[in-house]
Amino acid sequence: MHTTRRGTALARAAGDLLIGLTLAAVLLLTAAALAASWGGLSWVPGLAAGTIVGALALLRRRNRFGTALAGLGVSAVAVVVARLADLPAEPAPAVSLALAVLVASAIRTLPMRRAAVVAGGGLVVVAGSWLAAVPFVPEATVIPLVSAAAWLAAVAAGLGGRLLVARREAAVERVRRDERLAVARELHDVVAHHITGMVVQAQAAQIVAARGPGEAARVAESLAGIEAAGSEALTSLRRVVGLLRDADDGSPAAPGPESLSALVRRFEDRGPEVRLRLPDDGPAWPAEVTTAVYRVVQESLTNITRHAPQARTVTVDVCRVPDGLTVEVSDDAPHTGARAAGAALDTGSGYGLIGMRERVVSLGGTLRAGPRPDAGWSVAATLPLAAEERR
Repeated sequence: MHTTRRGTALARAAGDLLIGLTLAAVLLLTAAALAASWGGLSWVPGLAAGTIVGALALLRRRNRFGTALAGLGVSAVAVVVARLADLPAEPAPAVSLALAVLVASAIRTLPMRRAAVVAGGGLVVVAGSWLAAVPFVPEATVIPLVSAAAWLAAVAAGLGGRLLVARREAAVERVRRDERLAVARELHDVVAHHITGMVVQAQAAQIVAARGPGEAARVAESLAGIEAAGSEALTSLRRVVGLLRDADDGSPAAPGPESLSALVRRFEDRGPEVRLRLPDDGPAWPAEVTTAVYRVVQESLTNITRHAPQARTVTVDVCRVPDGLTVEVSDDAPHTGARAAGAALDTGSGYGLIGMRERVVSLGGTLRAGPRPDAGWSVAATLPLAAEERR
């Protein structure tokens, strides 16, 4: 996660640097052209307006709505001043470019009403630029055309980015919903298993009790078994319902080590060698924990197949720790930028890491995914066990 955030911050910084350099170049070229054609200090107002709006564009992330409105206001004032003082037409190309950045950023991220206000303000500036060009002559219509084109491009870019964000949010919600449906199936299987055992114990107790008062010890033993099974069923029920409150396949409700071995064998048939390490001792894990382990391994192996076909070996390590279980899946594929983006946002069958994290965090665990120091990728989850299950 830290690597992904660092990469995002670097990408934003590089984008802002590119915008700043482009704006500076356009400002200098425009000032030089105006000094050569208009002479005097005619280039100063345009340079000042472009510098202010450009600075607002670079600071847009601090307050997208405020910077956009300020940029639109400076541009509108520049249009009026240029018309009244008979200066070169505004908004100049640098101002139009900076406004396009502000408008696109606002439309992409702000709530609908504020985004509409910014888009409407941009249209007002464009309209003012056209009105300031009256009477229309070929030389006077260049600036309004540039302003209109920049506004249209900004609106298109903003709406496109907004649509991508909406689609991603819908995909994330779909993953969570599908995960909850899978948990609901597990709820049925887990509780049905425990209740069936309770029914069998109760029937056995009735049969023993019918034989006479001398079987009281065996009846008490059956009742103790019913009590233990009921407590275990309630514990599993609370955990699985907690998953549903927080937030596809037909994986078994409680896949044990033998199911993990079968999963690894299926993966090896179409992928690299897998080294599976399982704990040697300990009682059976709770059904919801064993299912979470299975899902983490399954999604991790699937991501390796999609995003790291060059991996030669994969290690699946499940071990006991004082407070629960840890499961780590790692490979030795070379580091690539596409691997980080693809694994973090698994677009093949849904967002795999999101589904894993949803399940693990809901059980009180943690999930970490990212590149290893030397080579390869690692997915590691820690899952707690209840105190009575660690004895």
